[in-house]
Amino acid sequence: MDRQRFEELVEEAVQGLPQRFKKHLENIAIMVEDRPRRAALRSIPARTILGLYHGLPYKDRGATYGSPVPDVIVIYKEPIERLSSTEEEVRDRVRLVVLHEVGHYFGLTEQELRDIEREEHE
Repeated sequence: MDRQRFEELVEEAVQGLPQRFKKHLENIAIMVEDRPRRAALRSIPARTILGLYHGLPYKDRGATYGSPVPDVIVIYKEPIERLSSTEEEVRDRVRLVVLHEVGHYFGLTEQELRDIEREEHE
């Protein structure tokens, strides 16, 4: 899949987020990279990394939290493509990865994220 099409799927996933999440997203950049950098791989347990959130979770921000540089969500194209056989599978996986990383933005736990992902699959 070419980069432009993949980025369109990421944008589609962001636009399709539940309104309860989307209305609270602020000062966040969502980017696409081909693959995780080595530094990211060292900081995460050994597994396939499909996306990564960098920033201070929304729930941990206090009254003194200003407008620093944006938080960043990175969606990794190549690992998602490796796990997918069709464009539809890429689309579904991108949607789940975007939802998962946005969940980290809000400070949700891995269990809470798995529960949401399970609901999305039903």
